[in-house]
Amino acid sequence: MSSPAEAHRIAVLQMRSGIDPRANLAVMQQAVRDAAEGGAEILFTPEMSGLLDRDRARASHAISREEDDVVLAGMRHAAREHGIWVTIGSLAIEKVVDDPGKRRWANRAFVIDSDGAVDARYDKLHLFDVELGGDDDWRESSAYDAGEGVEVVDTPVGRLGLSICYDLRFPALYDALGRAGCDVIAIPAAFTAPTGDAHWHVLQRARAIEGSAYVVAAAQCGRHEDGRRTYGHSLVVDPWGDTVLDMGGDDIGIAFADLHPKRIAEVRAKLPSLANRRQLPNSGTA
Repeated sequence: MSSPAEAHRIAVLQMRSGIDPRANLAVMQQAVRDAAEGGAEILFTPEMSGLLDRDRARASHAISREEDDVVLAGMRHAAREHGIWVTIGSLAIEKVVDDPGKRRWANRAFVIDSDGAVDARYDKLHLFDVELGGDDDWRESSAYDAGEGVEVVDTPVGRLGLSICYDLRFPALYDALGRAGCDVIAIPAAFTAPTGDAHWHVLQRARAIEGSAYVVAAAQCGRHEDGRRTYGHSLVVDPWGDTVLDMGGDDIGIAFADLHPKRIAEVRAKLPSLANRRQLPNSGTA
């Protein structure tokens, strides 16, 4: 971060994305305008901002390669027009594969700078393959490929580490982001209502505490066009684990929060867990 005396204003978009990418893009572009007018340096959007559709056959007609994706192109233009950085929580992107008869997708986050350039990409590492019962059984891996690496990028609000939704449950990723010196960690999501009610707040706070970093978790909320219900409660959590912003479970729109580099320095000096961290010895088990 540039100076320990400065505060950095961010904007967080809570969405109810549907099955039409252009309609979702219009919401996101309005959020870019509102965020810039509100003095934010960067806007954070949720997982699957551009398309949320559990009907894979229908969704396949709206998913394209990165270079052809209408939402990514529109958001790059909006970022450049309004001079603001944007972290797109994720988009469904068609991957280039060797077999032309096989289609595979990536759940991919993007960081766009104020010139409209893509400065970072991150493919979700941990895919949501769970059986919660009823309408909440999911097998993300049936259509999506998992990512293979950790992604960190320098932004106007500090060093930003990227993750997506179900990644939240796997602390090794956040250990790596902590070791990379992240000031801010993005955890955008389309969390289910049952798991959100049980685990969302406590896990977000834990990740902020472990990393001695701010966590920004832009979320999907409410009942969507495809029938699913998501938990909402977009959060900003500070490095001590205090909740700075909670947008509630039902309302869409943007909200603002200030990130204080001084707060990060204070927490790391008071409780230097990152500095005290040790490599675990080999247990000798397979």
